[in-house]
Amino acid sequence: MLIKVFSAANLGLETIKVDVEVNLANRGLPGFEIVGLPDKAVDESKERVRAAIISSGVEFPMKKIIVNLAPADVPKEGSFYDLPIAIGILKSVLQFSLPEKSLFFGELSLDGSLRHTRGAFLLALFAKEAGLENLFVPKDSANEAAIIKGIRVYPVENLFELTSHFLGRKLIKPAIFKKSEIDERLPAPAEFDMKEILGQEQAKRAMEIAVAGSHNIIMIGSPGSGKTMLARALPGIMPPLSEEESLEVTKLYSATGNILPGGSLVTSRQFRAPHHTASQVGLIGGGVKPQPGEISLAHRGVLFLDEFSEFPRSVMEAMRQPLEDGYLTISRSKERVKYPADFMLVASANPCPCGYLNHPKKNCVCSSRQIKKYQKRISGPILDRIDLHIVVQPVDVEEFSENQKASEFLESSVKIKERVLAARQIQLERFKGEGIYTNAQMKNSQIKKYCRLTKEVEQILKQAGIRFQLSARSYMKMIKVARTIADLDGAEDIGISHMAEALQYRPKIYED
Repeated sequence: MLIKVFSAANLGLETIKVDVEVNLANRGLPGFEIVGLPDKAVDESKERVRAAIISSGVEFPMKKIIVNLAPADVPKEGSFYDLPIAIGILKSVLQFSLPEKSLFFGELSLDGSLRHTRGAFLLALFAKEAGLENLFVPKDSANEAAIIKGIRVYPVENLFELTSHFLGRKLIKPAIFKKSEIDERLPAPAEFDMKEILGQEQAKRAMEIAVAGSHNIIMIGSPGSGKTMLARALPGIMPPLSEEESLEVTKLYSATGNILPGGSLVTSRQFRAPHHTASQVGLIGGGVKPQPGEISLAHRGVLFLDEFSEFPRSVMEAMRQPLEDGYLTISRSKERVKYPADFMLVASANPCPCGYLNHPKKNCVCSSRQIKKYQKRISGPILDRIDLHIVVQPVDVEEFSENQKASEFLESSVKIKERVLAARQIQLERFKGEGIYTNAQMKNSQIKKYCRLTKEVEQILKQAGIRFQLSARSYMKMIKVARTIADLDGAEDIGISHMAEALQYRPKIYED
């Protein structure tokens, strides 16, 4: 007897339909085989399904069982097919009918319960696009899938409950999406408030500009000058994700299994801070079965690379294309996957190996050759892709007591965030229908359209370009930064003061 149950396979961020064909033959020795390019996890489904069916109070059929996962030329991986395989066998044994246009997806435990399974959000998106009406997923994954309207998502707790539903004994009610408190804790709140950072007003201003326009920024300074503290305070001034951005990030986090059981829509911008020993695959993504790296997990959020100069050169150079394009394509002999990677890069580095070059009180012990070699670890092409370059000067310990007394008058992260939100709103309205959200994403044609320069402003920029030997990319980046500064001021056009401030943030790492 042949039973066909519908499921799906996630290939990167793409989803394809998989027909789970279950055949119970009346002839032949009892056995259980799965074909259709299954991986080890799929092949082990045989034991999970067998134990789950027996635990649900149903006698496992002693027949020759063959399960085919079609299309047979597409590799199948993961534990997602446990539920559709079990339902195919149970339908043959118990003779119940399945609702049309239904999709099954989930991992079984040996006791018949269903475990939280990654990719439920992607599955719901696919079900809606494919015109399917019913989606049966684990209870812990149902809220994630219920985000998508237009389909009925059934939260299944165990196999016994699902068979009772199909036999008409006790129906399962479709899940209703509700905002999850779990996702509100992603990422964790900011470790520091901006008013706790003393004596770094220029650096805090640069951070405000960077977040307002989603510009890349690098901080150069001696150890203890406050670079890491500034970066860790960023989540406190970051705006929430827009609806479109939230769906993009949720799709990515669902595919990678980073949405916790019971979680749903990711509404907070992610702050990723990998250690400088991270491998190229860990940071960029890849592997035999291509997986997203930290730059993709930081999509629409922040990627903080502390001790930037200590990252392997090959790892840093691999970021060139994603920094420019906002996505990366991982190609392998049998697979090609595209992942989004539109993130805001925040980097910090020391000016030299000992860290005290140009320190006002401590002497640098490095030779000129060591300094040049250390600074050359960050290549010109990478620096050219960073919009804001600031030098973070150390704060004198003697000034701490005076600064601490005045700290109550410093701007808090809440105040700064208000200006950031206002600037981001201006950009959202400006770029409606353009497919972008921030000034940093503008292409040359959009810069010409939205960043008109007066003759005086253009003259200042040209003179700066000649004096600082700006590349064409850096030239355009200065216009984008000036546009963000103007947005923070609520100005319609870019003024001289806006361009002058933008030019303060030109690269400084190679200065003597």
